[in-house]
Amino acid sequence: MNAPLRKVAISVLVLFTLLIVNVNIIQVVRAQSLRENPRNTRVLTEEYDRERGAIVVAGNEIASSIPTGETLNYLRQYPQGPLYAAVTGYYSVLFGRTGLERAENPVLAGTDSRLALRRLGDILTGRDPSGGNVELTLDPATQQAAMDSLKGVTGAVVALDPSTGAILALASTPTYDPAQLSSHDPAAMRAYAESITPPEGSDQPDPRINQAISERYPAGSIFKVVVSAAALASGRYTPETTVPAPDQLTLPGSSRPLINYNGESCNGGADQTLIAALTTSCNTAFGQLGMNLGENAVRDMADAFGINGKGFDIPLTVAPSTIGDVADDAALAQTSIGQKDVAVTPMQAAMIAAAVANDGRLMKPYLVDSIQAPDLTVVDQTDPAEMSRPVSADIAHELTTMMTSVVDHGTGRKARIDGVEVAGKTGTAQNAGPDHNWFIGFAPAADPKIAVAVFIRNGGGTGGDTSAPIAKAVMEAYLNGQGGGG
Repeated sequence: MNAPLRKVAISVLVLFTLLIVNVNIIQVVRAQSLRENPRNTRVLTEEYDRERGAIVVAGNEIASSIPTGETLNYLRQYPQGPLYAAVTGYYSVLFGRTGLERAENPVLAGTDSRLALRRLGDILTGRDPSGGNVELTLDPATQQAAMDSLKGVTGAVVALDPSTGAILALASTPTYDPAQLSSHDPAAMRAYAESITPPEGSDQPDPRINQAISERYPAGSIFKVVVSAAALASGRYTPETTVPAPDQLTLPGSSRPLINYNGESCNGGADQTLIAALTTSCNTAFGQLGMNLGENAVRDMADAFGINGKGFDIPLTVAPSTIGDVADDAALAQTSIGQKDVAVTPMQAAMIAAAVANDGRLMKPYLVDSIQAPDLTVVDQTDPAEMSRPVSADIAHELTTMMTSVVDHGTGRKARIDGVEVAGKTGTAQNAGPDHNWFIGFAPAADPKIAVAVFIRNGGGTGGDTSAPIAKAVMEAYLNGQGGGG
């Protein structure tokens, strides 16, 4: 064989070798990931041959499948679509899977190992295979109150059972109708997707993005609960310890002083107690307090509450919250009032309130209560799990007293509920646009049944004016359904 033919033969051999290697990588190494890719419409089409399991809230199906008699044998339906869209996501032959439709797909599609006996029974009896059901922890009245209260704004509400971590409400606005992304009409689905997609370059939110768990925002003054916890845990402070509260705080190495909201005075410039500083949400007091405690104390306490740069699943993925880098004391002062690089999800904000409400024990939030076989037999039940213990029970009780003062006498008055003592903290966070508005809290303060976080993006007001009333409505809805606030 002459040299040119030898080179061609070697080149062809190399190409065939690469082709065989690539085919094996695709068919063996990447097979599972490709199969689970939500954009793999071939797998989705195969799944339409079996009845998909339901997503259930309080015994009612919020996502279910009905037979069609068409090529795609089943159609996914969402009877209360916009109410639960942030939870269910959608199941689309065109756009794939999102939300719980993706996170719990193995159960819903009937391929989960916990349903193996059911699949074996299907084979032996000749039954048509079907998926399992996912029963959620959500409380319908609480979810409805959250979505009703958020109408017309961009925001989120998260409500937790502080003793277990069960998620009682997970609301995000603006919302959308998942049924219109899950139909069998490609043209209609594309048209609806285009109608809810923000224009390029616009700051309008995409309703398919879950504001409660996927977006992070400056925490503002709700972070002062974390700094208060660090102060109490240091052993150098009690709620009655006086702290400096000047009208302006000169920051080290900076020509720009730290001021209070709207340039207001907290106590005429005089020192005030720690509980009074939280009640009035005094920026200068907490800026100085953070510098006195030091970065390690503030960071360690934030870490203990879960603000540690690590995400987790509920089973929906929750974006990590962080306090960011703290370069110097000036940055620490700004961090201590929830500004600078502090960025939290509304879920994380609710976890702060829930940990204080639960005697200092932070329970892992969870959305799925149980997994059911198609015959409604429970094959798996979620057991509550502790994530961390940010503070002792004694310190949690002191924080509760301080947060109760915020609602009774301070910036959180609009969260008051007749006959129920409420503990809370407001937040107004500066950003490039109008201020963001926050409220975190729990009720009843002495025997907490619900912890909440309310966030309004670019609300432009204060957390006390805009977010606190929403928190009141959400907590009332749950407590009334539980037989009163006690």
